[in-house]
Amino acid sequence: MDWMLMPLRRYAEFSGRSRRKEYWMFSLMLMIVYSILAGLMISGGLIAAMDGVNDPELGPTFWLGVGLAVIVSLAIIVPSVAVTIRRLHDRDMSGWWYLGIIILGSIPYVGALVNIGFLVLMCLPGTPGPNRFGDDPKNPVGYDVFA
Repeated sequence: MDWMLMPLRRYAEFSGRSRRKEYWMFSLMLMIVYSILAGLMISGGLIAAMDGVNDPELGPTFWLGVGLAVIVSLAIIVPSVAVTIRRLHDRDMSGWWYLGIIILGSIPYVGALVNIGFLVLMCLPGTPGPNRFGDDPKNPVGYDVFA
């Protein structure tokens, strides 16, 4: 649970490096939260559909789920961008690559390939030892001890 909440504690910290574990556990937490909110929205829609009224209105749980999803989405924009940039720093890449990936990802057909490449990039391990963005988050004491 500590790894899931670490990007929220480092809310707007764009410098430094983040491990794969921090990035993917945060992604898992977001997937769980959005699944729960989707369940609320679906249950609100199903209750309205099962009432048997010719003109069904969406139930209050649907609108509660939508409202909470909007609040969560607005709250996690900055930490999700920050943890992604720190993850790119762990690969010894500038955070500006993320802007290029967002722009290229919006182009039809090319975007699918760019997004697959970005997924692979986020799965690769970081550079061992310190790089220009900071010490290795896996071994912060350094690798030059036995060199």
